[in-house]
Amino acid sequence: MLTEERVRDQLRNVIDPEIGMDLVELGLIYDVGVHEEGRHIDVTFSLTSPMCPVGDMIQEQVETEALSIEGVETVNAQLTFEPMWSPEMMSPAAKLFFGR
Repeated sequence: MLTEERVRDQLRNVIDPEIGMDLVELGLIYDVGVHEEGRHIDVTFSLTSPMCPVGDMIQEQVETEALSIEGVETVNAQLTFEPMWSPEMMSPAAKLFFGR
C-alpha cells in the first residue's frame, strides 16, 4: 500500500535549482494525500519565494516524480503560499547545512 512517506521519499528527487537541496528537506512539501488505494496523490507545496522564476518547472517535477511511483495514475500538485515558507520550516539537516 502506498504511503505518504513513500511519496515524500520520491519527492526528494525534486531539487530547488537556486538552493541545490530537495523540496522535502527545505520544508516546501506541506502536505501529501494518498487516495483511491494509491492511484491518486494530492501534493501541496510551496516555493521559497512567490517570485521564484522556476515555479512552473518545480510543479512539473513534483507531478512527474509522483507519477513515477508504481500504481499512481493521477497527481494534483497544488502550489500555495499559505503559510509563507520560512527557513524555520527546513529539516534539522538542512538547517545545519545552512548554519541555522
